[in-house]
Amino acid sequence: MSASSGIIAKVMPARGISHVFYFAYNALLPVLVFLLVRTHFTQLALSVILLSKWRMLAVRPRFWLANIRANAIDIIIGVSVLAFMIANGSELVQAVWALAWAGWLIGIKPRSDTLWISLQALIGFVAGLSAMFITWNRSPLFVLVGSAGLLCFFAAHHFFYSFDEPYTRLLAYFWGYFGAALVWILGHWLIFYGVVAQPTLLLVALGFGLGSLYYLDHFDRLSQGVRRQVVFIMIAVVLVVLTFSDWGDKIVK
Repeated sequence: MSASSGIIAKVMPARGISHVFYFAYNALLPVLVFLLVRTHFTQLALSVILLSKWRMLAVRPRFWLANIRANAIDIIIGVSVLAFMIANGSELVQAVWALAWAGWLIGIKPRSDTLWISLQALIGFVAGLSAMFITWNRSPLFVLVGSAGLLCFFAAHHFFYSFDEPYTRLLAYFWGYFGAALVWILGHWLIFYGVVAQPTLLLVALGFGLGSLYYLDHFDRLSQGVRRQVVFIMIAVVLVVLTFSDWGDKIVK
């Protein structure tokens, strides 16, 4: 069992009244945020999300950075859900987002095996990038670049940590740099396909492909045929997106 799995196992009570309280807390948190959004107290809703992670800092300061990295995906999911709620004023849609967040807190977040942790990283990666471009699409380019770099770093760190990868931090830094560089280039021509920004589509396609290759190779399930198929799909997605995008009059930065 990895170190992250051990931490999760300790934080989540297994039985008894503590388990009931843990379940109730994670079920009520999305409800509270939903009610605050409906009453237009969005800043208070953000504060509630951040304060719900107070245990990260209830240790010696030298452990703060490690705890922030370990909880980053959970924070990204919460803040992203809040951004999605704010972006859509429909009560029904906001309720669906609150329900989805409750499903994350109760059903997905507590899982500690490699497959589920990989899925957590992917969900946080997709949600974070989507929320960032929906909320900050007209922000200065350096804000988008810095935020994308952090999101890529935290997602990669969460993913590789579950494999006990010795170069976790190096690989996370590399992916963070790549994500920031890609957003810096494409941020000058920020194109949306519906509500999905072009950098989100490309980063998710590449990240999912590379992560799948790593996952399959780690468990000795990666054949030459599968490797070629995944690489071909990644290249095809990038070429299709770049070739058939309308680049005219799209400069926003």
